[in-house]
Amino acid sequence: MSKLNLGLALIGGLVLFLSVVVGALRASAYLPSEPIVAVVFGVALGPVGFDVLRLTPLGPPRAVLEQVARLTIAVAVTSIALRLPPSYYRRRARALAAVLGPGMAFMWLASSLVAYAALSLPPWTALLVGAVVTPTDPVLANTIVVGRTAAENIPERLRYFLSGEAGINDGAAYLFVFLPLLILRYPVEAALSEWVVSTLVWEVGGAVVLGALIGSAVGRVERWTSERRYVEKASVLTVTIALTFAVLGFVKLLGSDGILAVFVAGAAYNWQANPRDEAREQRVEEVFNRLFTLPVFVFFGMSIPWVGWATLGWRGAVLVGGVLAFRRLPMILLLRRYVDPIDDLRAALFAGWFGPIGVAAIFYSLLAVRETELEIAWTAGSLLVGGSLLAHGLTATPLTHRYGELGDDAE
Repeated sequence: MSKLNLGLALIGGLVLFLSVVVGALRASAYLPSEPIVAVVFGVALGPVGFDVLRLTPLGPPRAVLEQVARLTIAVAVTSIALRLPPSYYRRRARALAAVLGPGMAFMWLASSLVAYAALSLPPWTALLVGAVVTPTDPVLANTIVVGRTAAENIPERLRYFLSGEAGINDGAAYLFVFLPLLILRYPVEAALSEWVVSTLVWEVGGAVVLGALIGSAVGRVERWTSERRYVEKASVLTVTIALTFAVLGFVKLLGSDGILAVFVAGAAYNWQANPRDEAREQRVEEVFNRLFTLPVFVFFGMSIPWVGWATLGWRGAVLVGGVLAFRRLPMILLLRRYVDPIDDLRAALFAGWFGPIGVAAIFYSLLAVRETELEIAWTAGSLLVGGSLLAHGLTATPLTHRYGELGDDAE
């Protein structure tokens, strides 16, 4: 019990501290982002630091981190679904289709090719490593596009695009992860059959249908009760958090993709209940980002596989540099003519660089290890998360300011 209280005090204190000084952190072009501070905090508290906290009392450390990551992603994609206007998906359908179809395939294959070349992995293992880092992380994306600094310097159309892509592709990455995962576990013909019938049709397609039905139903009920003043405006936060966790658990119990279902449910709820004004008033996304996202980075810092990273040696540096350089930026440059919010080279470079690898990769890499027992999925995946945290966390504020300085179209 004392360890639990110590953990609550330390992690709660960190969130409190960052919440108080967050304005100063984001206003400066030189201070690191909050997730970097949280990871360093976790390293200092964990086994390689002062060893005052461990995940072991909560259960197997990796299992704990995997589930915390899953909950964090669910909260992050709900935040995005609430922030985007209900009509956004229809208006930007072509742009989203471009980055979620050929765009995600490009990121998967590019990341896999770098992993294959840098680490000399078997082809399907390299494809698995590439898949776990394919999604643009919604948690880190939120830290880049949410807040006063982002609003003052980045056009709304670009912020919405980065958010919408990150919200959807987290669940869509399920398809890319499970194809190599199944082929590594079963004969090719059986694996492909399982992937089409189970993963594509039920786990992804079923998640979309279930999420839409549940979110729409809850949204209609919320609108009905609001019109009759049966609920207070403050309940918007309660309803959306409850919807997030209920959908995540229920859909997963049915064997479908809970994260994708959560995003669809949030979008459907937003469309039906239209709580955008209340959500903005309540600063729902700020509450989500502060309270739910920082702890997972503390846990990640406590769980970093230092020995595995050291074993990779120079190949690890090549992996990180190659993936950061070739995973996303070339894809955005190739597809920008089909992506309306990216209307010039400056926007393409910004959107191409800020496609962070984060909590989604933590979740998928741990899931991959659990299913295949291939340790390289966690070693390489966590290293790429660490590299992305540093690269994107250290450049987010200065490049955001620079974007605003170069033009007068920030909204």
